[in-house]
Amino acid sequence: MQAAWLFGALVVPQLLALGQGARGAEREWEGGWGGAQEEERQREALMLKHLQEALGLPAATGDEDPPGIPAGEGVWGPEDDQVEDKEEEATLAPDPSPSPSPSPSPTPEDTVTYILGRLAGLDAGLHQLHVRLHALDTRVVELTQGLRQLRKAAGDTDEAVHALQQAQGRAEREHGRLEGCLKGLRLGHKCFLLSRDFEAQAAAQARCVARGGTLAQPADRQQMDALTRYLRAALAPYNWPVWLGVHDRRAEGLYLFENGQRVSFFAWHRAPSPEPGSRASPAPHPLSPDQPNGGALENCVAQASDDGSWWDHDCERRLYYVCEFRF
Repeated sequence: MQAAWLFGALVVPQLLALGQGARGAEREWEGGWGGAQEEERQREALMLKHLQEALGLPAATGDEDPPGIPAGEGVWGPEDDQVEDKEEEATLAPDPSPSPSPSPSPTPEDTVTYILGRLAGLDAGLHQLHVRLHALDTRVVELTQGLRQLRKAAGDTDEAVHALQQAQGRAEREHGRLEGCLKGLRLGHKCFLLSRDFEAQAAAQARCVARGGTLAQPADRQQMDALTRYLRAALAPYNWPVWLGVHDRRAEGLYLFENGQRVSFFAWHRAPSPEPGSRASPAPHPLSPDQPNGGALENCVAQASDDGSWWDHDCERRLYYVCEFRF
């Protein structure tokens, strides 16, 4: 009988502790298990009751100790239940920060598999890079072809613009020749047209060339007399010097036309002769000296509009000019 009491004293507290542990686990997991834990707790209580009845043990109330066991020893009271509950909860409570279990050491097969995987990834990346490079090369080729086409089109445009400029120049020259003959003096196969713009001799020559002609180049007395009458009528009652296409810039005293031909006819101004019976003065006339008298400083020839005489002037002097057009 004492053996039964001893068995009860040893087993019943463990069963109670088991029940307390189950209740602690239930409190920990009650959100996940619900009614299943309640049924488990009822089964444990019923099993404990049947075990106590089979052993003939009274229900443990905590008021008195079982016979054969000293007072205060082996009998579970409310305080013991609370202490045991706390110990079980501390024991069964999950560690809030469980230490990670050590990972197993990789095997050679794992290492080879990892390396092969990395190589496959690199190969895929290189393939994508090659694809993009190929697309970029294709785009560069397309752009290069486009640039060639643009350059070709620009070249064609330049040629067209050049052709248009040439055609415009021809048209302007033809218009200038027609205007010179319609508005100016027509003499044989030449036409002379006076321009009332002040220009240096070289600039005047360029303006005449742009209009399809050149500065006037009277070749003989007939042309000289006709040009004199034309200028006198156009500029009377004033006397204006007008540029001709005659100069000695290449060599002093060697007078040439603008086309390079040597001048064979001259109409230089001469000082007025003294009156009959008066003595000639050895000094030159201060206002009307014999021409040419400028030396190397005056290398271009202008014609006076009143009497048609030639005077040498500084080539940079800005004067009227007369253009000559051939047809």
